[in-house]
Amino acid sequence: MANIKSQKKRILTNEKARVRNQATVSALKTQARKFREALASGDRAAAETALLSACRAYDKAAAQGVIHKNNAANHKSRLRKQFNSAA
Repeated sequence: MANIKSQKKRILTNEKARVRNQATVSALKTQARKFREALASGDRAAAETALLSACRAYDKAAAQGVIHKNNAANHKSRLRKQFNSAA
């Protein structure tokens, strides 16, 4: 455990950020899963709306610094590739 007051504060703020980031990453996984489920069901319109929603969520997470922008781009690319190959 830290002895320095400022380090104790950093530990607290880091934990808050970790929990917040963890929730965002979990939401990203949920968005991607919803897209894959819509794609598997064969409903192309629902899959497209789910894809747009997932891409938006990845962009927001990258803008907030939760994930790296290249990581977001790679995920979006994979989802788009799945969508296009299902056509």
